[in-house]
Amino acid sequence: MSWLYLFLAIFSEVAGTISMKLSQGFSKLLPSVLMFILYGVSLAFTNLALKYLDVSLVYAIWSGLGTALVTIIGIVWFREPVTALKLISIGLIILGVTGLNLTAHGG
Repeated sequence: MSWLYLFLAIFSEVAGTISMKLSQGFSKLLPSVLMFILYGVSLAFTNLALKYLDVSLVYAIWSGLGTALVTIIGIVWFREPVTALKLISIGLIILGVTGLNLTAHGG
């Protein structure tokens, strides 16, 4: 169940970040309110995941996958520029998170 909490934390954090972008500097009410709610939900789910998973693993996966997802959404939805360095960096994030996950399981 803790892995489910972790992935819910990641998805709500990513949605909160997208809401932040859509709020246009707090000038739009709904995305601004959603941002605070989604970040709160993300922290709550992260807290639940931390009951049974190592903090180093949780934070690495939460921040790493969150960063990768936000980058991909930025490229696809907000039409941010795609560069080789950006794509390589996403790959390295995923590789790093995978490596930390393997060490948590004695790999």
